[in-house]
Amino acid sequence: MDFPIFHIDFIGNRLLIAVDAILHVLINHAFAIGALPIVVLLEYTGIRHGDPRWDTLAYRLLKVVFIVTTTVGALTGVGIWFSAALVNPAAIGSLIRVFFWGWFVEWIVFVSEVSLIMLYFLSWPNSTESALAKRRHMRFGVMLAAFSWITMAIIVAILGFMMDPGDWHERQSLWAGLFNPMYLPQLAFRTSLAMVMGGMTMMAFGYWFTDHDMAFREGLARTICVWTALWTGLLAIAAWWYSSVVPAHMLANIPVAITTQAYTDWLANFKWVLIAGLLFVGWVLADSLRRPGRLHGGQYVAAALVLCVMLGQFERVREFIRKPFIIGNYMYANGIRVADYPLLRRDGILKHAVYAGVRDIRSDNQTIAGREVFQLTCTRCHTVKGVNGIRAQLVRMYGDQRWNADVIAAYLENMHGARYFMPPFPGNQEELTALAVYLASLQNRAQSYEGVQVTGIPKPDHVAASTHYGSIPDLTHP
Repeated sequence: MDFPIFHIDFIGNRLLIAVDAILHVLINHAFAIGALPIVVLLEYTGIRHGDPRWDTLAYRLLKVVFIVTTTVGALTGVGIWFSAALVNPAAIGSLIRVFFWGWFVEWIVFVSEVSLIMLYFLSWPNSTESALAKRRHMRFGVMLAAFSWITMAIIVAILGFMMDPGDWHERQSLWAGLFNPMYLPQLAFRTSLAMVMGGMTMMAFGYWFTDHDMAFREGLARTICVWTALWTGLLAIAAWWYSSVVPAHMLANIPVAITTQAYTDWLANFKWVLIAGLLFVGWVLADSLRRPGRLHGGQYVAAALVLCVMLGQFERVREFIRKPFIIGNYMYANGIRVADYPLLRRDGILKHAVYAGVRDIRSDNQTIAGREVFQLTCTRCHTVKGVNGIRAQLVRMYGDQRWNADVIAAYLENMHGARYFMPPFPGNQEELTALAVYLASLQNRAQSYEGVQVTGIPKPDHVAASTHYGSIPDLTHP
């Protein structure tokens, strides 16, 4: 409760992060993780066969990887930090306290990765002087591919921790956080998926780069598709392993995550959509091995796009199913620690919110106070009229009949039991009533909440910030 509230109502905080993060993950998996080993493989093939065509193609593919990863990839990576820190600074602060040394190492690896890709790409033209120079140059590519994977390996540990911290609550050490129950299965899944995505993506580019040399294209298709097919088999195993460690309460959230609350019956058909997508990718690989170089380039593009769509949906589902938590069993999606709930329910959240504009609720300021409560407890997931807008939710629930604040309050009080993915209401009864009054007022006047809450009225000296209470040590304060 110590941070101002940032909110853009038309897009919402969830979608703001999702657009940036999914785009970054797609680039990271398909290019930084999956494509670089293939570039090195093609460079090695050229050395082994003494054929400069392999080297020329590898350099052209690396140019694509270099441009994409150092522009859009780098910007979206920084964008994740920027948007996440704006939307949920308490969660980011907690993660930094747990994984400080992990992130410290990750930033060293990342800087090394940037340096290596510059060195690998810019030194390529001078590496063709001799076979010895070429082999030395290839070592930069091997190190670059390894460092790119290490970056992902560290971040995946943090993503797994946010889903299921495991015994970290008891041990509270960096190693307990890193080696959480979700870590190794998710790392295996993402690694194999990235290799398959990189194979299809590089084959799509390679097809167009070899349009005048059918014999060479056949060799290229055979080389890349054998590599990709091997990783596809590992992907199936890793996917099963990963799905087997997802906690039961997260599995129960999947119907809502995949579809919408109004169309959960589509879940039964969704698995067939996934199976059809994987079968299509498998068919492209099998046909490439049976008729190397004879497939149309559009088939490789389609396979790469299918994998991108599947990864994007996976990220969407993964982010949703960990709800109601942003950090499993430690912090709810609203940015409030589980351990702080007893205090906030006793005193109310307004008294412990540094930037709240209202401290005491009276009969003449209920709507204003309710709006304050809404922005403190709801805006990390909901908007007023934008994406995942609360007014549209209320229209679906209550239609055109007059919205009754008492009915809405009764629903808010029990919403966590009815919909587990919704965090429990954290405030006291007065704040619950005020929030219900504000939500009922949206039927007639639904003004969007925009901007950053940067001012507040002073708290009484005897009231401390809520993050200093609770049985679990605070991760956002020294």
